[in-house]
Amino acid sequence: MVRAFLILGSNLGDRPAHIEKAGSLIKKKVGKIVAISSVYQTAAWGTTEQSAFLNQVLGVETKLTAEQLLIEVLAIEKSQGRIQGEKWGPRTLDIDILFYGDLVMNLPELTIPHPEIANRKFVLEPMLEVEPDLVHPVLKKTIRKLYAECKDSLPVEMYR
Repeated sequence: MVRAFLILGSNLGDRPAHIEKAGSLIKKKVGKIVAISSVYQTAAWGTTEQSAFLNQVLGVETKLTAEQLLIEVLAIEKSQGRIQGEKWGPRTLDIDILFYGDLVMNLPELTIPHPEIANRKFVLEPMLEVEPDLVHPVLKKTIRKLYAECKDSLPVEMYR
């Protein structure tokens, strides 16, 4: 078993329902959910002329390989109406693999750890909630330290 961390995001349709459904599908198809952050709302990152995103981090214990995990999360996205479109564009559901144990992988279709973790407060804040002392296997800094150093100025607010 490997502990992986995923971030779920949605800014189209019934955002809370997409996040909730994704969690139940991850539990069914990926593995046991062992950590779950609050849901946060953040203005869109990258392409900013779109609706705000809801985001949540899940920690999952899985038997899947990193590549199998990618296949499953892409299938879950598609089942929730995700259409692959513009980079950083609007979406019903986005699931990114943040960490997969301490694996470091750089393939054309999958980079682990996710290369933008240190630059995005909407990732770091929910990670800070669930696993603040996790050490980034490339940057050799804890989530707590990365959050303190992050220059991202977009506000991240807990969603009620």
